[in-house]
This record gives sequence, structure tokens and C-alpha cells, in this order.
Amino acid sequence: MTNSKVLPLHFYLGLALIAVFWFASWTHLGVLGEYSFFPLWLGYVLTVDGLVGWRKGSSLLLRSPRDFVLLFVLSAPIWWIFEGLNNFVLNWHYVIPADYSVGQVIVESTICFSTVIPAVFETAALVSTYHFVNRLRTSKRFQLSERFLWTLMFAGAFGFAALVLAPRYAFPLTWIWLVLILDPLNHLRGRVSLIEQAANGDYRMIGALTFGVLVCGFFWEMWNFFAFPKWYYTVPFFDWLRIFQMPLLGFLGYIPFAWELYALYHFAWGIAHRPTDALIDIEP
Repeated sequence: MTNSKVLPLHFYLGLALIAVFWFASWTHLGVLGEYSFFPLWLGYVLTVDGLVGWRKGSSLLLRSPRDFVLLFVLSAPIWWIFEGLNNFVLNWHYVIPADYSVGQVIVESTICFSTVIPAVFETAALVSTYHFVNRLRTSKRFQLSERFLWTLMFAGAFGFAALVLAPRYAFPLTWIWLVLILDPLNHLRGRVSLIEQAANGDYRMIGALTFGVLVCGFFWEMWNFFAFPKWYYTVPFFDWLRIFQMPLLGFLGYIPFAWELYALYHFAWGIAHRPTDALIDIEP
């Protein structure tokens, strides 16, 4: 890792956006507070990308501005998948101004949802610059049989069916069924996959995504706490020991969620025949 001597300009732009829109959000400062989510999280993404560039001398935005922008484009439709699932599990709910039209909710939500993947992947990229991540490798290997991969995919399919048929009990599967289907499928199709990395004894990406999404989760829940519009949770059985609005055990759902985003990213770009090597630069 080679540290850049100077923090890139977009780092300071990100900090400025965070300062302005964090204050506007928590003080409910008129229109600025009401529409603060996107600029606040854009500020977060720019700040974290700037830190990555400072620590490594390179970052996604510095390497490939187009791929950086495309993360926002991909993020919105992917999060709408989870909004669709929430129609069954009803684990989170939004508090919004009464005068919002359906069209306004859809447009504003889509803009906000566009920040999810950039936030998670940029934070994972930052986590990957720390030495402890490079220790997440082992000489132990295991073989991936086609039967094992298909078993995982069938388990994911049954998980989705359980979500639809018994959402009160199967709701935790919201955050894991997709990775069980798509990550093995990515491997079978010759795309990047977490399971192949693990089979080769390389757990660095899994670790970076795990710690990165927990950092994101903390900021999501903290910045949401005094915001308006905002969300809140109704989680069966585990609705206790809340951190901000989120039940403590709910934070565990963030971990496989990050793996799902990674699998979805490589699945979508694989279909589009786009290169994916510019995403998170983990040194060999």
C-alpha cells in the first residue's frame, strides 16, 4: 500500500456535503432537511473514496469515474428488489410527509436507493487498505463440486419460497437467499464469486465486505435516527436492545446483505459483459 501525500479534492467536497446535510437532516431544515438523504450519502461516498485514494494512491473514482457512476445506476434497481420483499416481511416502514404523491415517493426513493451499493463497496475498499484484511488468507483449500453449488442454489430458492409463504418466521432469509443462488451461479458461469475465493483460501473480500457494511449500517441507522423522512423497524421475536432504530441482532443481517450486493453486482455486469476488475482493488 502506498499512501498518497495529499487527500484528493473530492474528499473535502464529501466532508462539506456531510456537514451541511447532516445538520439540515437532524434540524429538519426545510427543503434541505427533507431532501438531505442523497447529498448526505453522496458526501459519505466521496469522503470514503478520498480516504481510499489517500491510503492507496488509487480509488474507484480516481481509476474509473464511469464505473463509479455506474454503481449508483445499478444500486437503485437492486434495492427495489428488497423493497419488493418487504411487502411480504414488513420489517421496515417509512415515515414521509403526508403530501407526497406516489410518483414523488418512487422518484425520491430511487434517487436515495442509488447510494446503497456505492456506500457499501467504497467502505469495503477502505477496509481493504488495512493490514488485518490481508491476513484473511489461508493455505487451506476445498473443492467446489457442482452438486454442492446446486445444493446452495436450491437452498436459496427454498429460502425465497419460505419468505413468500411464511414471512413471519422466514424473514431473516431476506438477506441471504439471493447470495445462495447468485454467488454459486456466478462461479458456474465463470464470473467472480465469493465462494471461489473462499475455496482458494482467500477470505479478504468477504472480510472487507463484512466490516465495511457494518460501518455503513452504523451510519445508516445513526443518520436516520433524528431524520425526517425516516424509517423504523418491526421485527418479530428479535425486537429488543435497539441501537438507534435497529434491533441489535438486526445488524447481523447487514453482513450477508453485503455479500448479496457483491453477487448481484457481478451477476448483472456479467450479463452485460462488462469488466468488473475496477471494483475493489485488493492487492494479490
